[in-house]
Amino acid sequence: MIEVVTEQTYEDEVLKSEVPAVVDFWAPWCGPCRMIAPVMEKLSEEYQGKVKFCKVNVDENQQLAANVGVQSIPLVVFYKDGKKVDESIGAVPEPVIRPKIDALL
Repeated sequence: MIEVVTEQTYEDEVLKSEVPAVVDFWAPWCGPCRMIAPVMEKLSEEYQGKVKFCKVNVDENQQLAANVGVQSIPLVVFYKDGKKVDESIGAVPEPVIRPKIDALL
Protein backbone atom coordinates (compact mmCIF):
# COMPACT_ATOMS: atom_id res chain seq x y z
CA MET A 1 0.00 0.00 0.00
CA ILE A 2 2.96 2.33 0.51
CA GLU A 3 4.70 3.47 -2.66
CA VAL A 4 8.46 3.92 -2.73
CA VAL A 5 9.21 7.33 -4.24
CA THR A 6 12.53 8.66 -5.56
CA GLU A 7 13.83 12.01 -6.75
CA GLN A 8 12.74 11.00 -10.26
CA THR A 9 9.14 10.08 -9.32
CA TYR A 10 8.42 12.55 -6.49
CA GLU A 11 6.84 15.27 -8.60
CA ASP A 12 4.46 12.93 -10.43
CA GLU A 13 3.59 10.70 -7.48
CA VAL A 14 3.33 13.32 -4.72
CA LEU A 15 3.06 16.88 -6.04
CA LYS A 16 0.77 15.95 -8.96
CA SER A 17 -1.24 13.34 -7.04
CA GLU A 18 -4.99 13.61 -7.51
CA VAL A 19 -5.51 12.67 -3.85
CA PRO A 20 -3.73 14.00 -0.76
CA ALA A 21 -0.31 12.43 -0.15
CA VAL A 22 1.48 11.42 3.03
CA VAL A 23 5.24 11.02 2.62
CA ASP A 24 7.44 9.24 5.15
CA PHE A 25 11.09 10.34 4.92
CA TRP A 26 13.18 7.57 6.51
CA ALA A 27 16.46 5.62 6.45
CA PRO A 28 17.15 1.91 7.06
CA TRP A 29 19.51 2.61 10.00
CA CYS A 30 16.94 4.79 11.81
CA GLY A 31 15.32 3.00 14.78
CA PRO A 32 12.42 5.44 15.19
CA CYS A 33 11.74 5.09 11.44
CA ARG A 34 11.22 1.35 11.94
CA MET A 35 8.87 2.10 14.85
CA ILE A 36 6.60 4.32 12.74
CA ALA A 37 6.55 1.99 9.70
CA PRO A 38 3.76 -0.33 10.99
CA VAL A 39 1.60 2.70 11.83
CA MET A 40 2.01 4.04 8.30
CA GLU A 41 1.25 0.59 6.84
CA LYS A 42 -1.97 0.32 8.86
CA LEU A 43 -3.11 3.82 7.93
CA SER A 44 -2.31 3.26 4.25
CA GLU A 45 -4.70 0.30 4.26
CA GLU A 46 -7.44 2.24 6.07
CA TYR A 47 -7.24 5.27 3.76
CA GLN A 48 -6.69 3.31 0.54
CA GLY A 49 -8.12 5.20 -2.44
CA LYS A 50 -8.51 8.43 -0.44
CA VAL A 51 -4.89 9.23 0.45
CA LYS A 52 -1.63 8.16 -1.22
CA PHE A 53 1.07 6.93 1.14
CA CYS A 54 4.70 7.16 0.02
CA LYS A 55 8.13 6.68 1.55
CA VAL A 56 11.44 8.23 0.59
CA ASN A 57 14.79 6.77 1.65
CA VAL A 58 16.80 9.89 2.52
CA ASP A 59 20.13 8.11 2.05
CA GLU A 60 19.27 7.26 -1.56
CA ASN A 61 17.53 10.59 -2.29
CA GLN A 62 19.68 13.19 -0.55
CA GLN A 63 18.90 16.04 -2.96
CA LEU A 64 15.15 15.51 -2.58
CA ALA A 65 15.48 15.40 1.21
CA ALA A 66 17.44 18.67 1.11
CA ASN A 67 14.85 20.29 -1.20
CA VAL A 68 12.02 19.33 1.15
CA GLY A 69 14.01 20.56 4.15
CA VAL A 70 14.41 17.25 5.97
CA GLN A 71 16.61 17.85 9.02
CA SER A 72 15.47 14.99 11.23
CA ILE A 73 13.91 11.59 10.53
CA PRO A 74 11.43 10.11 10.61
CA LEU A 75 9.67 13.06 9.03
CA VAL A 76 6.14 12.60 7.75
CA VAL A 77 4.98 15.35 5.40
CA PHE A 78 1.32 15.86 4.49
CA TYR A 79 0.47 17.24 1.04
CA LYS A 80 -2.79 18.47 -0.44
CA ASP A 81 -3.08 19.77 -4.01
CA GLY A 82 0.70 19.54 -4.35
CA LYS A 83 1.34 21.83 -1.38
CA LYS A 84 2.88 20.89 1.96
CA VAL A 85 0.22 21.53 4.60
CA ASP A 86 1.63 19.83 7.70
CA GLU A 87 4.42 17.65 9.03
CA SER A 88 5.21 15.37 11.93
CA ILE A 89 8.74 14.80 13.24
CA GLY A 90 9.81 11.71 15.14
CA ALA A 91 8.19 8.37 15.93
CA VAL A 92 4.79 9.75 16.87
CA PRO A 93 1.86 7.42 17.63
CA GLU A 94 -1.15 6.84 15.41
CA PRO A 95 -3.42 9.24 17.40
CA VAL A 96 -1.08 12.09 16.41
CA ILE A 97 -0.94 11.17 12.71
CA ARG A 98 -4.59 10.24 12.10
CA PRO A 99 -6.05 13.77 12.66
CA LYS A 100 -3.45 15.23 10.31
CA ILE A 101 -4.59 12.79 7.61
CA ASP A 102 -8.26 13.49 8.32
CA ALA A 103 -7.56 17.20 7.88
CA LEU A 104 -6.45 16.49 4.30
CA LEU A 105 -9.84 15.03 3.36
